[in-house]
Amino acid sequence: METTVSGRGIAMLRAVAAGRGEIGYGAEPDLFVDGLPCCDQYAAHALAHGGFVRSARPVRPGRRMPAVLTAAGLALVTG
Repeated sequence: METTVSGRGIAMLRAVAAGRGEIGYGAEPDLFVDGLPCCDQYAAHALAHGGFVRSARPVRPGRRMPAVLTAAGLALVTG
């Protein structure tokens, strides 16, 4: 698994850790912070596909669910 995450990606993970993130699933997982879509959806897709962030519970396509960090995401945020 790729473990290199940009500074922007770390900031996105910190927002999720602070309870400010939601994830929506469609063709790709999209990350929202404070109700707004993240400016870098490519990074959001990479974080989800890389196993750093996921939805709190299963979600149907087209819906949003609170985002949570996985153990790998938490390790990146906490150092």
